[in-house]
Amino acid sequence: MADAYRALLGARLRAQTSYRASFALDLLANVGIGLLEFCEIYVIFHNIDVLGGLDWQEALLVFALSNIAFSLADLGFGHLDELPRYLRAGTLDAMLLRPLPLLGQLVTSDISLRRLGRTAIALVVLAYALPTAVADWTPAKLLLVLVTPIAGAAVFAALFVCAAALQFWLVDGGEVANAFTYGGSYVSQYPSSVLHVLLRSFFTFVVPASFVAYLPTLVLLDRSPPTGLPAALGWCAPLAAMAMSVVAAAWWRQGIRHYTGAGG
Repeated sequence: MADAYRALLGARLRAQTSYRASFALDLLANVGIGLLEFCEIYVIFHNIDVLGGLDWQEALLVFALSNIAFSLADLGFGHLDELPRYLRAGTLDAMLLRPLPLLGQLVTSDISLRRLGRTAIALVVLAYALPTAVADWTPAKLLLVLVTPIAGAAVFAALFVCAAALQFWLVDGGEVANAFTYGGSYVSQYPSSVLHVLLRSFFTFVVPASFVAYLPTLVLLDRSPPTGLPAALGWCAPLAAMAMSVVAAAWWRQGIRHYTGAGG
């Protein structure tokens, strides 16, 4: 089974890089997306000094951690939003006949390397923000910086799977699903303290966007959340990722059981 997945991935990657000019343009386009998002943060702090209790460098740390996590998840799982097209065309039925797990086939169907352009921008911002925002380094903080983007990517990957599973009922409900995936990504780029209490609770305990970057950043800055939440939550991104993964797996299995085929 592992050999089959390696063959599929290898074929997809070779196909993307065979036309180098086109690949370079796609990569630059994603770099441009990352720069536009960075410009949004810049414009905000051009007019104010503090947002949600964070200054410029501290807010950039949240932005960078969030974008690294989302771009990595988008690289491997973002194309799951193509599932409605597979459902309407009957392509999914053919995948179900193959001796490989359906989710594995979908994930390996289109690994988009161009999305690494957004990752590159976020890494540059992180390299700038870390030395200026974090004063006292400890081994625990270094571990947190390494683990947080991985856990955040797992959170977003689980959200992509949940959004895809929702399509087994909605078929053409991509915009509804995007409210949780891309909406969660947008919220995670900013301090959660700026949100209304209901939205803050939703994007912390239902869609765990706050665990992706904001809460870990407060730990790195040796601060407690101004919203009354315990500071220890900043270490819980891996737990949030595991919880979301369990929910996503259960939701995906339920969607597969509900699916009756392109012909109904």
